[in-house]
Amino acid sequence: MAYRAIHRHARISAQKVRPLADLIRGKDVDEALSILKFQPHRGARMLEKVLASAVGNAEDQRAPNLGGMRVVDARIDGGPMFKRMRPRARGMAHIIKKRFSHISVAIE
Repeated sequence: MAYRAIHRHARISAQKVRPLADLIRGKDVDEALSILKFQPHRGARMLEKVLASAVGNAEDQRAPNLGGMRVVDARIDGGPMFKRMRPRARGMAHIIKKRFSHISVAIE
């Protein structure tokens, strides 16, 4: 049975977090947490919290063999965007997109 945790509307673009999700996908939970702990990226802190929450969900539902859990799915999807206007020359404007993401982790 898979145990999941999701952080919706994370205030970071999915493009910045996806390489970190690729690092932990398929690894043991303890190894994945130690990998994320030593990454200098801000997205690693968010992904680490979501992974810890998935482990907490497994404990809460009395999962057998917590030590042998593996990360079976780490998915980073795009979320909504704040759209802001930046003034440019000759009265024009450019759109600045402040992106969000949905971080989901499943362990088994």
